Amino acid sequence: MGETGIFGPALAGFALGFSLIMAIGAQNAFVLRQGLRGEYVLPLVLTCAVSDALLITLGVAGFGALIAASPGLIDWVRYFGAAFLFVYGAMNFRAATQGGDALADKGRTAGSLGAAVMTCVLLTWANPHVYLDTVVLLGGISAQYSPAWAFGLGAVVASFTFFFTLGFGAKLLRPFFTNPRSWQILDVLVGVTMWAIAAKLIWGM
Repeated sequence: MGETGIFGPALAGFALGFSLIMAIGAQNAFVLRQGLRGEYVLPLVLTCAVSDALLITLGVAGFGALIAASPGLIDWVRYFGAAFLFVYGAMNFRAATQGGDALADKGRTAGSLGAAVMTCVLLTWANPHVYLDTVVLLGGISAQYSPAWAFGLGAVVASFTFFFTLGFGAKLLRPFFTNPRSWQILDVLVGVTMWAIAAKLIWGM
């Protein structure tokens, strides 16, 4: 494409990066749930956005070609991610059968900060689609723009914009989730999402 200047490549990177991130997935569902509860939102959105920034930077630096040439590595991440998503989905189904988790119940939490961040890290780094989207796809496309770093920067800004909006914007839905039945529905939807992604990782790639 050979666009010159910084704004054009940055805008293209932002648009493509945002479109890749906004699709509902395991990571997004977890951030949404934590945002609704108002628990550890800042550390979690920073974990997601910084992880994306690191991966996008690797892709722009040329590591996309290396990942694409290592199908064995992608397969390992794929099966590990599928197993983790299956277990996490089962946990959500179990929570749904236990009657919901209303926001008004101040005594219950989603666990420690460390546990929440570790879950977020696993949902991010154990998903092979993250590498394909950020390192391979965005990294490969960035080579078509000049300067490539501006395209990468736009994608990084898109990631920060999306996750901060998702995490902190979720509070707008909090009145709806004071009803335990709403949490049951969310837990079921998250569980279905996790298992669907796990099935796709095993049979759909």
